[in-house]
Amino acid sequence: MSDKDPTRRAGIGMMLLFWVLFIGTGTWWFQGYLEGLRNPNAHLVNSVAGDGEPITLERNRSGHFMATGRINGEPVEFLVDTGATYVALPAGLADRLDLERAGSAWFNTANGRVRGHLTTLDEVSLGGFSASEVRGSISPGLEGDIALLGMSFLNRFDIEIRDSRMVLRPARQP
Repeated sequence: MSDKDPTRRAGIGMMLLFWVLFIGTGTWWFQGYLEGLRNPNAHLVNSVAGDGEPITLERNRSGHFMATGRINGEPVEFLVDTGATYVALPAGLADRLDLERAGSAWFNTANGRVRGHLTTLDEVSLGGFSASEVRGSISPGLEGDIALLGMSFLNRFDIEIRDSRMVLRPARQP
């Protein structure tokens, strides 16, 4: 029995290693799957400008349009909000992006009236489209690292919503 112990230990060790790798890979894959359900438009952060090609956003599992874009070159998750006047950021995200507070203002939000700050975003980009000098707000009622992509950016697009898709095309110039 003593000559079989090393072989048996090696076999058990290999089996344990297999299961650890299998469970680890499965967890990694499942986490990516869940992230895809939460933000099906995360790939837009790496898009480059097209020749007027539209941006198509898919609704997430909750029915919202989430997308990853950039503010001042930094990746940011956006919740597309056609009811928001400005690109609205939580205070923690504004601090991380080192945004200057240009003055205070009152904002009417879904949670009532709140006092926040105005700011100007040097550049906001989504799916290859970018805009300079975009008005923004720093809202104390927002939490986490998700910004609301409001009309100060979206007004540069013609917006079409059908079923589970939102299509953004550069606005036609009069």
